[in-house]
Amino acid sequence: MSEDLKGKVALVTGASSGIGEATARTLAARGAKVALVARRVERLEKIASEIAAQGHTALAIEADITDQQQAIGTVERTVDDLGRLDILVNNAGVMLLGSVAASPTEEWDRMIDINLKGLLYMTHAATPHLLAGVEDSPRGATDLVNISSVAGRTASAGAGVYNLTKFGVGALSEAMRQELSRKGVRITIIEPGAVSTELVDHLRPEVRESVRERFDDIKTLEAQDIADAIEYAVTRPAHVSVNEILIRPTAQR
Repeated sequence: MSEDLKGKVALVTGASSGIGEATARTLAARGAKVALVARRVERLEKIASEIAAQGHTALAIEADITDQQQAIGTVERTVDDLGRLDILVNNAGVMLLGSVAASPTEEWDRMIDINLKGLLYMTHAATPHLLAGVEDSPRGATDLVNISSVAGRTASAGAGVYNLTKFGVGALSEAMRQELSRKGVRITIIEPGAVSTELVDHLRPEVRESVRERFDDIKTLEAQDIADAIEYAVTRPAHVSVNEILIRPTAQR
């Protein structure tokens, strides 16, 4: 049985494009008030305006979640402006591939800052509100959704540090499931395969071409495919916790 999200508040990071944007639009369409968080404020405001024009509530928040104070401020503003927090979708992330020996260490810092520290800061700030939300929620559950990757399950040459960050997301998610599930906070990890988003655009040119060639002959997933999986997880009845969804293009090896 699927539940609508009327009266619920969802906060989505990395919401200015791709999976984050699709998720914010999808959860709003199911009745949730949504806070959209990213650094590209003009893009956020456009999306929020479009959501509002469809009769839903959307709040655009410009923030760099790799800064802990900004992450805390993002959660506090969401709760202050929208009244509560029921769903956190930790979507913000980067994929900077390349061999460990040849990659600039600045890329490692960026992945660790966004994929791990940003997720940790947001989770730490949001958890007290998610716990509080359980107490006055008619359905008796709130949701923390972490976006990982197939790269969080299988390590491969040329993706070592990206693997490191995504394996970390998986480990954290399982630990938090054990800590919070009996208190009503459901933990879900989503592990997409190849998705048509801006992730590849941030790669160094030679790496970008290699990745595009690898998936040139298959139909990749769309951002909406992942948003649909998130929607499914957060609309289950309280006694159902969808802990993990691995989703690949049908033709991906």
